[in-house]
Parts: sequence; structure tokens; C-alpha cells
Amino acid sequence: MMHSASCDGPGPSLRSVPKERRRYIVETKFIRMPKILITGASGFIGSFLVEHGLELNAEVWAAVRPTSSRRYLRDPRIRFIELDLSSDDRLKGQLTDHVAGHEPFDYVIHAAGATKCRRAADFDRTNAEGTLRLALTLLETQALRPGGRFVFISSLSVCGPVHEIDFRPISEADTPLPNTAYGRSKLLAEQYLRDIPDLNYVVLRPTGVYGPRERDYYLMARSISRHVDFAVGFKPQVLSFIYVADLVEAAYLALTNGSRGSVYPLSDGHSYTSRAFSDLVQKELGIKRVLHIVAPLCVLWISCLVAGKTAALLRRTSTLNLDKYRIMRQRNWQCDITAAQRDLGYCPQWPLSRGVRATIGWYREAGWL
Repeated sequence: MMHSASCDGPGPSLRSVPKERRRYIVETKFIRMPKILITGASGFIGSFLVEHGLELNAEVWAAVRPTSSRRYLRDPRIRFIELDLSSDDRLKGQLTDHVAGHEPFDYVIHAAGATKCRRAADFDRTNAEGTLRLALTLLETQALRPGGRFVFISSLSVCGPVHEIDFRPISEADTPLPNTAYGRSKLLAEQYLRDIPDLNYVVLRPTGVYGPRERDYYLMARSISRHVDFAVGFKPQVLSFIYVADLVEAAYLALTNGSRGSVYPLSDGHSYTSRAFSDLVQKELGIKRVLHIVAPLCVLWISCLVAGKTAALLRRTSTLNLDKYRIMRQRNWQCDITAAQRDLGYCPQWPLSRGVRATIGWYREAGWL
């Protein structure tokens, strides 16, 4: 295991954080009950954002669609609002109606977005145009109070392979070079927010997010439970991860900390070999023997190409596609979290060993494994 940053490293210790921010970190309670809008509330990350807001005694509004699952949104304290981010008129009407009967939101955490689409234009329409529409309409309808903070959950994918040669950790100072439709759409959303003069916003760029309820890493765990671990590429790969609870904590810290327009890459503060995750999963599952298969990148490319084209013909989305190939081909996913430590008071509590243990435990309890 290699380390790129930690709370005892280049970032500040808790004692160096200003007193008012330290109180928030230690007690994790709001002094008064703020109104927080969380988009993508029915999703993996969004559902945990909702839960944490309730723990902090906030008035949490979960933005959902009529077809959204509310499986993890059962707490009676949750207030629901239907928002259509694809339509100017409908969204304006929905937020106007909300303002007519309620106080404006103090904060917004925008976690809604698409991670799988059939066409690049669909990513742009959902991730970029939807984000722009939400931000502008919040201001137009005054559904977000003047100066209220808008936290955008972006992705480290916007940076692309910026340090594939020198293998330096990716930081907020790097010029993004997205090489996937998903990454380009998230970067476009960031650029849209930057052009809104009256918006008080912060951007978070998490690396790969895992934890209970997440399904992509679950597929890896399921494969290992069947004694097979599949990897691609013979060149060493350095990865980074963030447990969902750490991302949620960073999002809530960003509501009151960090300067307008700042961008914060996020991970658990460590870098890992490509086998680290699978080895920990194997350990937690108590499996003695696993067949480790390493395939050439060309095999992955062919598999992703065929799966993507097949899905397109069937008008479906596929986990395997050329975007996935580019993500898995990238060898360097190291992440510099110094800025988040310094400005937000971010101090990750979930290294990979602890996070995998909790995740596998949940998969078992939920009957997934």
C-alpha cells in the first residue's frame, strides 16, 4: 500500500482547523435546522446524503422522480419533492410551487446524474444540461436563498489520464483531459456552473466510490465469492478509493467551508495496488483460493466494443462499453486531497481495509452474497 496523503500528512491536523469548523467536525450537528435539497436522493450516494442530513438535525428534502425507488428513503422525517431536471418549464413550476409554500433552501447537494448512457449526448443532456438547468432555476425562482451554497458531486474522471507518464497524484491544479463521455459531461457541468455569476458553488471530484448499496464493486465481490478475480493490463496500476461515508462527510463540510468555485479531488488519502481491493474482499469472505486472471488490454477492448454495440442494438445500457475500457486502461488514479484537508477540514476515516469490511458485511446481511 502506498500513501499519497492522510490527516497526519500534508493536510492539517484537527487542532489546526479553526475552532468553529472543528466544532462542526467533532459534533457533526448544525446549530440551527437548515433546509437542504439533495438531488439523486434515491441513488447510492444520494441515499446516504439524506441519512446524514437527518443525523445532523437538518430539514432534508429528497428530490426524486415519480419512478424513483424509495427503498432506502423510509425515514418519516424525509420531505420529498419531485423535480424534472430535463424540462425548463416543469422544473420552474415545481420550484415555484415549493417556494410558495416553504422557505427557500439553505443548501443544495447535487448528486443526481447518469453513469451509464447509450449515447454521449445523453450524458451531456443529463449531467451537464440538467445541472445548469437546476442551478439557474434555483436562482431564478429564489428557491435557494441568496448566498446559499450549491455543492456539485462531480468525478475524478474529468481529469482523465493527466499523469500517466509521471505518475503524480491528480490534483485540482491539473488541466482536465477527460477521455470518456461521462467525464466530459461532468467537466462541461463544472464549466456551466463557473459561468453563473451569482452562484455560490463548490465542486467535489471523488475517485471510485464504494460501500453498501453500490453495485459495480459488488460485481467484483460476487466474482471473488465464486473464486475468480479478473483484471486487465500487465503494466502496474495504482488506484484510489473513497468509502461513501467519507464522501458524504466531505459534501457536508463543503456546505459551510471552502471558497466559491473551488474544486476538491477526494479519496481516502491513500493509493493502492491493483490487487488491494480484491485481496481484502477475499480476506473478508474467508476464501482461501482465488483464480486471478489477468487479460491483455486488447481483450478488454474487444469485450467492451462488442458489449457496447450489442446493448446499443437492443437499446439498453451496458456495464461494459468503451468508456469502461478507457477507465480500466488508465494506470494512474492517485488522488491528492491536500486542498480538501486544508479548506474543508476533510479527514477521511475509512481506509480501504475498514471500508471493505463494512461493505462485505452489508452485502452479506442484505443477501447479496
